[in-house]
Amino acid sequence: MLVVIVWFMITGVFGPLFGKLTSVQENNNSSFLPKGAEATLAADEIKKFSGDDSFNFPTLILFEGKVDSQALAAINEHMAGVGALTLDGTDAKISDYLAPGQVISVFPAQDGEAILANIPLDGNAISKTLPNDKPVLPAVVDALRADIKPIAEANGVTHYVTGPGGLLGDLFGAFGTLDSSLLLTTLGVVAIILIVVYRSPVLWIIPLLSAMFALTTAGGIVYLLAKSNVIDVDGQSQGILSVLVIGAATDYALLLIARYREELHHHENRFDAMRAAYKGVWEPILASGSTVSISLLILLFSQLTNTAGLGPIGAIGIVSAMFTILTLLPALLLVFGRWIFWPRIPRNDGDDHVMSGPWSKVASAIGNHPRRAWVTTGTVLLLLAFASTTLKADGIGTVDTFTGNPESVVGQKLLTKHFPGGEGDPTQVVVSVNKVEAVTAALKNAPGVTNVVPQLDGIPVAGQPLPAMKVVDNRAILNLTLDKAPDSVEAGNDIPEIRRLAHAADASSLVGGTSAVYFDVRTANSRDNKTIIPIILLVITLILGLLLRSIISAVVLLGTVVLSYFATLGVCALVFNHVFGFAGGDNSFPLFAFIFLVALGIDYNIFLMTRVREESQKIGTRAGVIKGVTVTGAVITSAGIVLAATFAVLGLLPLVPLAELGFAVAFGVLLDTIIVRSILVPALVHEIGPKIWWPSKLQSK
Repeated sequence: MLVVIVWFMITGVFGPLFGKLTSVQENNNSSFLPKGAEATLAADEIKKFSGDDSFNFPTLILFEGKVDSQALAAINEHMAGVGALTLDGTDAKISDYLAPGQVISVFPAQDGEAILANIPLDGNAISKTLPNDKPVLPAVVDALRADIKPIAEANGVTHYVTGPGGLLGDLFGAFGTLDSSLLLTTLGVVAIILIVVYRSPVLWIIPLLSAMFALTTAGGIVYLLAKSNVIDVDGQSQGILSVLVIGAATDYALLLIARYREELHHHENRFDAMRAAYKGVWEPILASGSTVSISLLILLFSQLTNTAGLGPIGAIGIVSAMFTILTLLPALLLVFGRWIFWPRIPRNDGDDHVMSGPWSKVASAIGNHPRRAWVTTGTVLLLLAFASTTLKADGIGTVDTFTGNPESVVGQKLLTKHFPGGEGDPTQVVVSVNKVEAVTAALKNAPGVTNVVPQLDGIPVAGQPLPAMKVVDNRAILNLTLDKAPDSVEAGNDIPEIRRLAHAADASSLVGGTSAVYFDVRTANSRDNKTIIPIILLVITLILGLLLRSIISAVVLLGTVVLSYFATLGVCALVFNHVFGFAGGDNSFPLFAFIFLVALGIDYNIFLMTRVREESQKIGTRAGVIKGVTVTGAVITSAGIVLAATFAVLGLLPLVPLAELGFAVAFGVLLDTIIVRSILVPALVHEIGPKIWWPSKLQSK
């Protein structure tokens, strides 16, 4: 009872902090770049031109329709006053978040069919929160949309708040559901599965309550670390934290409860039964949690701070889940006694009930025909793995990030009909003053560039001479307008050639801006894929070898999970390309999919093989694998279904990267649970026999 009381005290402290986690999110791509990236170096130089640490983050408003001088004048006059708009019921105004030295500008398209307004926000200021602790950018976007509707209707034009500000504002809105509807949906799905698994109106509450305690504890710790600027949190990592903790904690709970129920059939005293159950599950739960958390911590080697931040965030979640299930859950089960299993209350009758049922038949079939089983399943997985070569994961633009068509996406697509794609959000090149003409000449013929102009020291006024070029520390800025959306993959693909031409004309030049940021992010992701995945494979192999005291079993298990990973990528390629019709995938997708599929997928092999090893010591390897499959089949399959369901909930969010990750993990976990763990691994172990335990003494059994 003391343990339960302590846990309620812990939750009382961390629960309210978990509710504030959204307020410390950082969702700006540029802030995640490594310090050595050229776009980062350029951004540092560009900040000097504003005299402080601010940088321009444009929010664009597109007015589309037949416009004349009267409409242009009316819209121009109206836009001049939007700075006075208050935000989300607070005293804060849009003018408080405008970039220093910048003004709201309005200009018509050459085709006479559109007007574009540019609200230059301060990129640093909008990353803060309002007085009510809500994010600034969504409030700015909402205020603009509500305000411009009347003026647009009065002039017979449609309006769209878009550009980087509008797109990121809608992205914030999508992430805003992570702390409410996503969590509630996840809990609802898990509750339904637990009710079906236990067929009890009461028992399901205990593991779900334990999972919630784990989540609030993890979320509170993450909030404190993020608030102290120790780690970085974005909307994606917060959403993954929720489903990861609930899924992992429920998996561990299923394993503990199943073993406890089994031992209650052999012990009259429930405390004796729990001691026996605890002895059988603490090691695989600890090994599983350690494998996943260490794998996640390897993300700290990432060049991107949001990817690196996911490492400790996920590890904190897994450790919290593991610690909660190994302490709180046993205490709750003991407090409530046997009746918590009602109406299927386990009695001390010596009935080894798990040895009968469908899993006994599956295990026997594998034992009778092991070679047929592993050859068939291995062939199917290999065929699916070949399809992984068609997976499109070279990056997607923000427009393609949404599964639907929010206003910002529609506006961004329409904007390119009337203006160059990079209008209002130029690629910026920092150059030496004496090289301005040479770099300008070189870049005018660069791919995708429609215009090259220097940044001026002042705001142009009609009828007056243009201000002089702004010079700081003998450096100037050239603004390049591209013909593609600045956050698109296509615009990013132009950056290497732009940089080559700029560097050839001025070796000290630096190319930055939105397109350069996205290109450098994709470059860093590609590097992470090549370096982090091999490190994780090595770490998991070492952990498996130490846990099972066997080199061969570690290599075999890892090989099956890697095969399952590539088979999952193959299915993802087919589904994403031909069913969902996604434009592509973020190039961080293979790494994230690998982390969760391999690290979590190995869990089920750990649960199975630790039991097989335990039984092999008593009855021999081949008989041990048959019993291991029989007694763990139901609980591991249930755990897989729970984890798959929790990650599948990510697909409810209107964001392609999370929908893709949710599908990949959900399908991959089911594939690993039903095919790899249930058929392929047992068949291989049965075929290899006692040698699977080499070099331990168990190889003689």
